[in-house]
Amino acid sequence: MSDYTPAELAGVLKDGLLSFPVTPFTEDLRVDEAKLVAHLEWQSGFDIGGLFIAGGTGEGFSLTPEEHGAVTRTAVATVRDGVPVLSSASGNTAQAVALARQAEEAGAHGLLLLPPYLTESTQEGLRAHAGAVLEATSLGVILYNRANAVYSADTVARLAEAHPNLIGFKDGIGNLEQLARVLSANGDRLFYLGGLPTAETFALPLLQLGLSTYSSAMFNFAPEFALDFYRSVRAQDQKEVQRKLTGFVLPYLDIRDLGNGYGVSIVKAGLRSVGRDAGPVRPPLRDLSAQEQARLDALIGTITAAA
Repeated sequence: MSDYTPAELAGVLKDGLLSFPVTPFTEDLRVDEAKLVAHLEWQSGFDIGGLFIAGGTGEGFSLTPEEHGAVTRTAVATVRDGVPVLSSASGNTAQAVALARQAEEAGAHGLLLLPPYLTESTQEGLRAHAGAVLEATSLGVILYNRANAVYSADTVARLAEAHPNLIGFKDGIGNLEQLARVLSANGDRLFYLGGLPTAETFALPLLQLGLSTYSSAMFNFAPEFALDFYRSVRAQDQKEVQRKLTGFVLPYLDIRDLGNGYGVSIVKAGLRSVGRDAGPVRPPLRDLSAQEQARLDALIGTITAAA
């Protein structure tokens, strides 16, 4: 059972940097339990607001249901006290419901509801999908507004009214008008977080709109830099944020944009750069080329040397 009520979980998450640990794999693409434990121990040793296991950066889309449960249980057992562990629910509605129940049984403190599999849907359909997951668990649930799950302000408000355990709205679209409408319709009933790829790029303007935090993938391999960046954002130090964007984040994006799916692959490449290899990515993703890896090694060296 959860150590947090949904409201307590929202209070913890809204004012701290959040991250999505990778799922380490062996060379034959099995989950590497020992490396997962080591990575989670390292990640949770920092001042992080919460860790989302089996998410996008964790290649949750490639895990079997059994692996999803095992990875969640490992995270709950490994992450230090005081750092909430949130698992994910994805796929069709029945699968998402099953994963939500499994995550709660595994001891997760909360849940991120990922978009449903493949198909487009109406707002009524999204409301039914999210509602089924919310009813299936007592955990605090965050909606992920991304891809084929773009929730209107009215849909979010109706879900929030019907389900007290809906606690957050994570945006991976970046439509400012939609965000303004969701924030206006729901106020402080929910907390709001940025979830665009390499969220640091958008963190300051979205903070000013009302998204109090964001999820950092680069925290996986550069936790000190990621936390320092977050502090600059929360202080609304525009000059310092821009310096960090220019010096590291934007050159990092140049490498990320060399291949489709590199938003995940580059994170595992970053772990290789800092001597914490978490193995390859699973298909359909592919790892960075040797030349791309060397370029990333050199870039990461600029921030580790300055630390």
